[in-house]
Amino acid sequence: MSAIAAYRALLRIVGPAYILVAFLGRIPLAMSQLGVLVLVSEATGRYGVGGAAAGILAVANAVGSPIFGSLSDRFGQRPVVLVQSLVGAAGLAGVVAVTDPEASQGAIFAMAALTGFAMPQVGPLARVRWRPITRDKGDQRRLVDAAFSYEGAADEASFVLGPATIGVLAIVAEPSGALLAAAGLLAVFGSWFALHPTSALVARRTLTGGGGAEPLWTGVFVVLVLAQLCIGMIFGSVQTGTTVLATAEGQAGLAGLIHAVLGIGSVIAGLAVTGLPERVLYATRMAVAAIGLLVLASPLLLVDSLPSLIGVIALLGFAVAPYMISNFALAGILVPVHKVSTAMTMLAGATGIGYALGAALAGRLADVNGHTAAFAVTVAAAGLAVVIALTSNKALREAVPVDQGY
Repeated sequence: MSAIAAYRALLRIVGPAYILVAFLGRIPLAMSQLGVLVLVSEATGRYGVGGAAAGILAVANAVGSPIFGSLSDRFGQRPVVLVQSLVGAAGLAGVVAVTDPEASQGAIFAMAALTGFAMPQVGPLARVRWRPITRDKGDQRRLVDAAFSYEGAADEASFVLGPATIGVLAIVAEPSGALLAAAGLLAVFGSWFALHPTSALVARRTLTGGGGAEPLWTGVFVVLVLAQLCIGMIFGSVQTGTTVLATAEGQAGLAGLIHAVLGIGSVIAGLAVTGLPERVLYATRMAVAAIGLLVLASPLLLVDSLPSLIGVIALLGFAVAPYMISNFALAGILVPVHKVSTAMTMLAGATGIGYALGAALAGRLADVNGHTAAFAVTVAAAGLAVVIALTSNKALREAVPVDQGY
């Protein structure tokens, strides 16, 4: 089955409505961090407060995601994601309500933490649905491969579109209007994703998945968590370095758009990955993509202008999605069926923690030595990804896939 045929088959199986709902359901999370940063910074006149609020939201989401993922494994996605969507939407509106020039920082931070903790990770949860969706639909291996490639591309697209949407709405409807729009999207499409008939397939699967004796924290799963931590550090340090260089060039407002270029290449590569033959194992793809990250990130150490930065970031993006797709696909194969939602959201949480760590470390170094020091964090994280991928390659290839019951 060709890549195009696989994508057509997936669309035929679930229908275009589900694809649209699952994509729009993940946009609010992509909008939330920048939306909170812009709103709080403008209202208080202090970028430090805005950055802290956005960081608190991101870390709280990284903490909450695996908790709700575990609840989804236990009770099914429908009730858990529905509650998350409604509470998360209310939280975004609550951030708007408590943020004003005289607002208490404690109240802002508390509302940001509650909001981040509650917001659902629609992308990872959508991945969980594809195996039961494609059961008895033909070449399941090829279909799931295509589905995970699409999901990786969709995640990257959402993190391009989300911040861009915030930027446009912040101009048209003020920052508060932008964040309220994110709340509305989450309430509608997050709830729709929760109630979609495919959620029932996951519920039947997880609730009948066995006694749960198999451990989640195996050696290979620890490898995947560390791998996602590395990619998160790459995201955070690239965004920080881009911001530092753009500010030094007097074009601070372009930082978000320049960083979005990373997602464009990633989307293209993510959609193309499904064209690889099945004999190229996910562990091999992970190792090759990690090496690609290091090779393509290294020129960042030589960048001294925005045009050269754009060129390097555009190429770097082509290694991002293949790396992440391989990690999530391995989790889907090697993790016990009744813990897949926990695993997927845990990987997403590790990415968020890595982002915060990479951004913080890059920011500290950039304060002393400028953008090159920030990008050194990117290269170091890519190097660590290579070490992890190569040293674990044999274990990942020889790991016995868990019986998923399909």
